[in-house]
Amino acid sequence: MTNFHRSLILGASAIALAGCGADEIVSPGTGGNITINNGNGGGGTPTPTPTPTSGTLVTPAAGCPTIADAQGLTDDGTISGPTGEYRVCTMPARFNASSTLPYIEGLLYRMNGRVDVGTDGGPAPDNSDGLDDTDVELTIEPGVIVYASGSSFLNVNRGNTISAVGSASHPIIFTSRDNVLGINNDSSSGQWGGVVLSGRAPVTDCIASGATPGSVNCERQVEGAAQPAIFGGATPDDSSGEMSYVQIRYSGFVLSGDSELQSLTTGGTGSGTVLNNIMSYNSSDDGVEFFGGRVNVQNMIVVGAEDDSVDTDTGVKANIQYLIAIQRPGAGDTIIEADSDNAFNDSTPRQNTRISNATFVHQKADDQVVRIRGFADYSIANSVIVSTDGTPCLRIDGPEELNRAANASIDEAGPVAFDSLVLDCATAFRDSSGVTATEIETRFNAGTNTNSAFTNTLSMLFLNGSNEDAVPVFDVSAWDAFFETPARIGAVFTENADWVNGWTCNSATVTFDSSVSDCTSLPVYN
Repeated sequence: MTNFHRSLILGASAIALAGCGADEIVSPGTGGNITINNGNGGGGTPTPTPTPTSGTLVTPAAGCPTIADAQGLTDDGTISGPTGEYRVCTMPARFNASSTLPYIEGLLYRMNGRVDVGTDGGPAPDNSDGLDDTDVELTIEPGVIVYASGSSFLNVNRGNTISAVGSASHPIIFTSRDNVLGINNDSSSGQWGGVVLSGRAPVTDCIASGATPGSVNCERQVEGAAQPAIFGGATPDDSSGEMSYVQIRYSGFVLSGDSELQSLTTGGTGSGTVLNNIMSYNSSDDGVEFFGGRVNVQNMIVVGAEDDSVDTDTGVKANIQYLIAIQRPGAGDTIIEADSDNAFNDSTPRQNTRISNATFVHQKADDQVVRIRGFADYSIANSVIVSTDGTPCLRIDGPEELNRAANASIDEAGPVAFDSLVLDCATAFRDSSGVTATEIETRFNAGTNTNSAFTNTLSMLFLNGSNEDAVPVFDVSAWDAFFETPARIGAVFTENADWVNGWTCNSATVTFDSSVSDCTSLPVYN
């Protein structure tokens, strides 16, 4: 094994991202030169998105389409912004029949409060619980834009599904009313709720006293929802549908007390759920949070989350490959926060999250970039962690995460594991209440090709440079059939650089593709 360690705070040459001023670089997949504010994540004033000429302004559709649900869509007139005028078609509060929201030029779909897909089908995929188990699927076509404000959010109930499958050229966008009106800036957030997928896979921290964690009787409720939105069960391969090529912008409205939603929340979703090419932008809470269940995600981007970028909890089993998480300068908490359960006890099923090919850029002075606690099992491989602000890279809270032996009979994967993971932070490890930095370093060094004294050569905050490309790759195919063995470490490298193109949006924080619009603007398709 190969390990290197940092003993001194790195000087000016340590962090290639730290320079101020603009650099001219090439956007992967476009071949064109663009100018961005490199180093501090584009903390300067962004170049405004040009207002379309009169010939390219959107004009409103003639009316709302007919959908299969007898309630139909409500024509609420038009709304205007910098990109033109749109017909507003408001969804019903609950879809009771499978329906399709088609893409129509000059039309936006609106959520007026909570919108449910179907009714809760209960924790078991049959009628044994006395609940209606009829499946309702909401299909959203490529290019559709859905907007909302305030406490509005979309909830896909247990036993029902969503098919929100966009494309690289026509992503599906969930966003806020202010985004449509063109009055957002690069720090806007928390303007509506978010998207919630509720499934029947196992969870911990049951709301029913005496229920066994991971059993059909163990259920939880979505945080902050005024009316119950329940998830959990005992069906690991349950499906809540598919979301691909989807942006979720400006989410995180406080629903009640101090509870607010993330861009994307999964509660007990099963391995039958497909999540690919998901972008969270400027959530006022977490970028994504996975509560229990079985989660597989490929190609995920979290930009500007004001709490944690990726939060995993209550016994989730998660596989994630190709993950970019970049904070806004001066905003955000940790990039990774992991708990096995909220009570910090030894209940099972224990969380087991495995991440390969991540690039994390932390840009706010804070306690740590990655925090693992609560008896969670966790593995990170083929990844790059950078802090531009002096924040320590890695914190592990309990000796049980460091030293526990694997035990398949009680669903334990064993101690945290790090392989082909490189750290570019002024301090690599930090003490916690139960574990010293030295002990964390020892566990880190037990992996292969780890380097806690790495000097990153990233460009554009996410694209590999020569130092990243030189790190040997760890074979993650043995983890699970979900994972492919990558050509390089990191989220974006020469061999896969085009996956960020077309379906993303740009901001002062990070530019992904010079051919797409800013996140403050709606895309206009020809």
